[in-house]
Amino acid sequence: MNNYFRITAQSREKGYTFIADSYGHFEKLWQFSAYLIEKGFRIIAVNAEGKFGFGNIPKADPDSDHIIIRACAKGKALIDGNKITVGNRTYITM
Repeated sequence: MNNYFRITAQSREKGYTFIADSYGHFEKLWQFSAYLIEKGFRIIAVNAEGKFGFGNIPKADPDSDHIIIRACAKGKALIDGNKITVGNRTYITM
């Protein structure tokens, strides 16, 4: 299965940010992004496997039924170059 996606997004109304993975739930990355936008989230970063380093967030097991929340914190994501941190969870974009 090669449809492992990671998105960092921010709630427009509630003031929190999260990192979410999808491993089998969506066939295309744009479907995952569109779903979150439709739900009212602002997209911060969008990545497919091979385009990001897992950092201290290990790869999830395949799950075709769920979106997996990997980190969540009040406020905005901390972006330092290609390093994205939410709470105490970090990954690297390429």
